[in-house]
Amino acid sequence: MQTLRFHSLFLRNFTKTYYKPKFGNYNIHKNFFHATRSTSDATGTPPPAEGFMTEVTQSKFIKNTREEALKNPELADTNVSNGDTKQMNMFQSINDAMRIALDTDDTAVIFGEDVAFGGVFRCTLGLAEMFGRDRVFNTPLSEQGIAGFGIGMAAMGHTAIAEIQFADYIFPAFDQLVNEAAKYRYRSGGIFDVGGLTVRSPCSAVGHGGHYHSQTPEGYFAHTPGLKVVMPRSPIQAKGLLLASIRDRNPVIFFEPKILYRAAVEQVPIGDYELPLSKAEILKAGKDVTIVGYGSQIYILERAIQIAEKNIPGLSCELIDLRTILPWDVDTVAESVNKTGRLVISHEASQTSGFSAEVSTSIMERCFLRLEAPIQRVCGWDTPFPLIFEKFYLPDAIRCFDAIKEVVEY
Repeated sequence: MQTLRFHSLFLRNFTKTYYKPKFGNYNIHKNFFHATRSTSDATGTPPPAEGFMTEVTQSKFIKNTREEALKNPELADTNVSNGDTKQMNMFQSINDAMRIALDTDDTAVIFGEDVAFGGVFRCTLGLAEMFGRDRVFNTPLSEQGIAGFGIGMAAMGHTAIAEIQFADYIFPAFDQLVNEAAKYRYRSGGIFDVGGLTVRSPCSAVGHGGHYHSQTPEGYFAHTPGLKVVMPRSPIQAKGLLLASIRDRNPVIFFEPKILYRAAVEQVPIGDYELPLSKAEILKAGKDVTIVGYGSQIYILERAIQIAEKNIPGLSCELIDLRTILPWDVDTVAESVNKTGRLVISHEASQTSGFSAEVSTSIMERCFLRLEAPIQRVCGWDTPFPLIFEKFYLPDAIRCFDAIKEVVEY
């Protein structure tokens, strides 16, 4: 049934988009579908392993100057508030965060498949040479073993920073993470814990990853008390949230949208700073619709808002980045929805039992009498992640715009 529903929705969306445009002269589906090929033709080179995401380079949320970067109020009380910045992409900022973690904590170690030479996405580049191969080292190709080893190290008081090479392959470690790491403190009555464990993993779509290299599995872990789940949207956010995750006294799963590794470039404070976990960030204030997302989907939502506000006169959208998926900042979202009366939630993962369902239910319980329209969820379809149909699987700007339009016109 799910497969039939996907094909039905796919054909309906294709026909509606290409042959019956809803507004103006937009042909965004077609342009988006050919974006990778066009870029490849223009440069004469194939797309990078991390894929292309043109929305990032045009985003107003990317901090391109030192002044913009340090204007963040969350940095006001940190040591970097008046310091220097350096241009970094996201994998470099993650690398910088781990360098600081190793430099400031003698018990910290980094391990995983291929991390000693820098990792497949270069996030650990140079750290083994800097800190030695007893602190940055490769492991066998066993995700269950990586997680179990990290739990053991953290239980003995060390700071364990583990890498699962792709989030799609985190499932062999699922038992260790949800049955051991998440429950370690609880089962010992608070005597022992594995709060020093952080598990990093590249996630989400790249444009050509298919069903084993494009999944976004945060929803599975968001069901597990005892874990924290974090997903950053940019280099500044990645560095501050990763340092906070490493130093947090709870096991944390830190998902990194790999399409942003090179696509997202910012002026990043070069010092040591943390950004708060479990605190959502209002990226754009508005009065008519609350729009919630996280990770790379933030840039798709930003584009959808631009389209909506251009085509619906007077519309004002509020955009919220959750940043932490578990435990998530329900208060910030509820306060926004009580003001706007409308809510749209979007993420790449499949819709059924996706994290948008939790957001939707929680907000309905808290804001029912203030809602002016049914809550809209714009997510991936309920199918395995398809290779040749990736562009149609992903919740793109047009689908998000349609949801905004629907709640406004309801």
